[in-house]
Formats: sequence, structure tokens, C-alpha cells
Amino acid sequence: MIGHLSGEVLFCDGNDLIIHTPSGVGYQVTFNQLVAEGSEINIYISHIVRETAQDLYGFLNLKEKKLFELLTTVKGIGPKTAYTLLSFLGPEKIQTAITFEQADVLAKAPGIGKKAASQIILDLKKKVDKVNIYFNSGTVENAPLQADMIGENSSDILQEALLACKELGFQEEEIIPSLQKLMMENKLTKAEQLVHLVLKEF
Repeated sequence: MIGHLSGEVLFCDGNDLIIHTPSGVGYQVTFNQLVAEGSEINIYISHIVRETAQDLYGFLNLKEKKLFELLTTVKGIGPKTAYTLLSFLGPEKIQTAITFEQADVLAKAPGIGKKAASQIILDLKKKVDKVNIYFNSGTVENAPLQADMIGENSSDILQEALLACKELGFQEEEIIPSLQKLMMENKLTKAEQLVHLVLKEF
């Protein structure tokens, strides 16, 4: 089973990540953060094996990985739902919601209704504290996307992203400030990455 990967980022769009490892193998990983293509990355992996597929889910630290794997033990909660929940609320909010039986908090996440939220609390209330041993431990350092890393083609990316957003129904005066802000905060190499970030904000 794969538990950790390190290598060069060949592709990243905030949903999927392709890592080229020193062994020459490229792994596609579900990963919910943007990192610069061409940078080096180290991430923890949860390797899910099914009859028809093998899926890799990426995490920046062991606590996230362990909480994800704990969530997948809940009846009716598959890997995609668990990863969405973790991405939407974060590990601390999830732990608090389970500990204090706040089903309404868990139910705010996409794909989690009241029934699923109640099942998570029922199954994990006595188990969730176990992941605290991984608090702030095992965090791996990765190349962040900073404003000073923006490439020379940033203007072209902005223009392409603006056109795409207008086609999606956004008004130019509404979307330009967000595009500029996101471009300054992240190193983006493709217009679709910028559009993806905009859609997350709205």
C-alpha cells in the first residue's frame, strides 16, 4: 500500500495532482489544494483499493490522513464523501462536531445529510479523539504558491480566465477584483486553475 509520495508536480488543478517520483513513475492523486507545477512536493497518501479501481487521496499531515481513514469506516460514507467532508470543514471542526454531537455542522458539507451526520457521530464519538496523537505531527513541507512566484504570462492567464468567467455568467466588474486577488495570492500556470479558484469563492 502507498502511504507517502514525494516528487515533482507535473499537474495540479485543485482537484487532482500528478506527481512524478524519482523512480520515474507518475501517480495521480486526489488533492484539494493548489501547488505550483514544477515544484517538489511531499504528501501522505491513503491508498483505497476497490474491485475496479485503486484511488490515491493526498494529505499534508498525518492527522488529516488518519481522520479520513476513520471517516471511511462509517456505514454509508465512502472515500469521496469523506474527502469532501474533510476538505469542506477541516479536521478540527469535524472533531468538535462529533465530540459535541453537532450533526447540523456536519450536515453542512456537500453529500452529508442529517442521517449521515448522525451516523458519523454514532460510530466515531468514542474513537475520534484517537487522531489527536497526530496533532501537528508529520506535517510535510511543500512549495507554497506565493505572489512573488507569478510568471510572466500572468496577464494572459487573467484575460483567459476573465473570458471564461464571463461565459459562465459573471459580470466583468464583479469578477475582476477576485481574479486579481487570487492571481496575486497564488502561482498559477493555467487559466483553468484561476477559474477553479473563482468558482470556489462564489
